[in-house]
Amino acid sequence: MDPTILGRHDSWEGVRAVVAGFGVSGFAAADNLNHLGADVIALDESEAGDRPEKAELLEVLGADVRLGSGATDALPDEVDLLVASPGWRPTAPLLAQAAARGVPIWGEVELAWRLRDPHQHTPWLCVTGTNGKTTTVRMLDAILRAAGLRSVAVGNVGLPVVEAVMDPEPYDVFAVELSSFQLHYTDSMAAEAAAVLNIAEDHLDWYTGPSGMTDYAADKGRIYRGVQRACVYNAADPETERLVRAADVVEGARAIGFTLGMPAVGMVGLVEDILADRAFIEQRQTSAAELCTIGDLALNNPGGAAPHMVANALAAAALARAHGVSQAAVRDGLRAFRPDGHRIAVVGEARGVTWVDDSKATNPHAAQSSLLAYDPVVWVAGGLAKGATFDGLVLAVRERLRGVVLLGRDRDLIAGALSRHAPDVPVIVVGDDETDPVDGGHAMERVVAAAAELSRPGDTVLLAPGCASMDMFTNYGERGDAFADAVRRRL
Repeated sequence: MDPTILGRHDSWEGVRAVVAGFGVSGFAAADNLNHLGADVIALDESEAGDRPEKAELLEVLGADVRLGSGATDALPDEVDLLVASPGWRPTAPLLAQAAARGVPIWGEVELAWRLRDPHQHTPWLCVTGTNGKTTTVRMLDAILRAAGLRSVAVGNVGLPVVEAVMDPEPYDVFAVELSSFQLHYTDSMAAEAAAVLNIAEDHLDWYTGPSGMTDYAADKGRIYRGVQRACVYNAADPETERLVRAADVVEGARAIGFTLGMPAVGMVGLVEDILADRAFIEQRQTSAAELCTIGDLALNNPGGAAPHMVANALAAAALARAHGVSQAAVRDGLRAFRPDGHRIAVVGEARGVTWVDDSKATNPHAAQSSLLAYDPVVWVAGGLAKGATFDGLVLAVRERLRGVVLLGRDRDLIAGALSRHAPDVPVIVVGDDETDPVDGGHAMERVVAAAAELSRPGDTVLLAPGCASMDMFTNYGERGDAFADAVRRRL
């Protein structure tokens, strides 16, 4: 049975589908393929979290779920389709065997696109980029809801896309966050409008070799394929505009830039403290329309005035306006927006020092954006670098650094960049004398004590690690919680 010709209203009986990975998106893919009648085999080396319970549920419904060591070593016989969870490299044995056999390889996003209801054409407004994706999608969803639309944030945030697509009560519009991993296995998606927020060094442990950054950018650029109305790009990042120019889009689709400067015709940007639209109004040759003010962004978000947050808001506004949302809805949605945790969140203030948790800053580009919002700053950094380098970051922020506290496996990479480019900035290394993995909570107590020692009244102590967290913590949220808890105990 050829799955490439099937949709949501077809019987998938006789299709033998393998799902690689049994996390959130893998379970959603396996569950819905099983519901459609496919013969589903779900494979995952991990038995962590709620995987065993979900496996038991699907097995009762007729699926075959195999968890544990060796489960993904070999592709089963007579497979018609492989659905890969995000993060699976093409070189993984399971995927390499599928490619060698000519088995179609889809991601969960590709599966969701193919399972859309042909009688309910719900538009997709899609966002990717190295940093800011989740915040922008959350902002976009808030704007769409303010417009009275039944919207939901899906993809790399919120619901798996396939769950939302298969909901029996149709949505008016989807706000879709897509990572480069998800886009790598997505071929047929054609968004109504799409944005690439930025392209910076990240995931170079996945995109290896001399073409790593080129391959990474190319996967990001796949979001523009087939765009119907607007390709939104960052005027300050030439690579995003290059990706738009290279994209094969529907005739009539427009390129819409966003900028923190004065917007040219066909762009959204800033006019003093006003977020302004010169792209979606009839009089755009001679005037701009007010969307909201920077003050509106800060109503429920103390970090809303930071430059990268304003840029995110402009990108979200551009996507919403491409969908036809009113200026008033943009303003109301952005006023109501509240950021997720661990994104430039103030966790304490005492003796003139402000303590900020931006644990979500998991790569150098994100950390730089965060650091540029504060001056002077005591920077808390380190973790898993994922192949990234830190020289450019240190060069960009060294003048505002009061001091630096380092922790985590790749702390020496950051220490080296600091010694080369900011040798006068004091650095305290936590865990330097440890030979075994450091307990995250205990280490964060020492980090906060060291940061307090370096700080002065008027300073900001900023956790913006520039690295992933999994060397010491389960995820960036646990890292941010450990920082906040240690700060509160000290204050």
